Amino acid sequence: MRLKINGIEIRARKGETILQAARRAGIEIPTLCYLEGLRPVGSCRICLVEVRESGRSRLAPACATEVAEGMEVTTDTPQLRELRRKVLSLLFIEGNHVCSFCVSNGHCELQTLAYELGMDHVDYPYLWPALPLDASHTRFGIDYNRCVRCGRCVRVCAEVEGAWVWGFSGRGPHTKVAVEDGIPWGLSQGCTDCGKCEEVCPTGAIFPKGVATAELEKDPTVASRVQRWREHG
Repeated sequence: MRLKINGIEIRARKGETILQAARRAGIEIPTLCYLEGLRPVGSCRICLVEVRESGRSRLAPACATEVAEGMEVTTDTPQLRELRRKVLSLLFIEGNHVCSFCVSNGHCELQTLAYELGMDHVDYPYLWPALPLDASHTRFGIDYNRCVRCGRCVRVCAEVEGAWVWGFSGRGPHTKVAVEDGIPWGLSQGCTDCGKCEEVCPTGAIFPKGVATAELEKDPTVASRVQRWREHG
């Protein structure tokens, strides 16, 4: 099928998302919750694009919206950039992101997005929530102050590792990722210690013990690599 992205006509496969079609055409759209190899959920809204169909325009998450014949997509406008900056602002004010003391400083997807979108301040008052750090696991820790609730750890644990250890608890701004029934990570009987949740985490929220500030570099491609290995035997 044919559609236009930023005025460029491209061919897309049936069932492809706007994000997949755009990336095949060399058009970048910023993402955060999306990760190749995991089911797209469109929860963070960083990848919002403008979609025009049948004479009507709407905003839609590129990672979770399938292409359609004749669709016209715009990926970069002042309105979209402003919306993305506002989403980032909310992520920053809902946590405690002190980059200078983070193990992922310089290698953080949230930090990189802030640079790329020109976010030099936040639009709302900081909430400064009192959030814990769980270091009960023998190999890893999770600092909830740096978690953006993207759900990558939840999905990779369920869809790739098949352990179903991570989930969500709470509602609204009190939502957080949790181990099983909210127990300390170190008490989990289902955790396989595989480390996939740490590798796909876009910030320094999940980290291996023993790393210093700005020392941690992750490999989020682990999800897609494992899925490809399985598909090809």
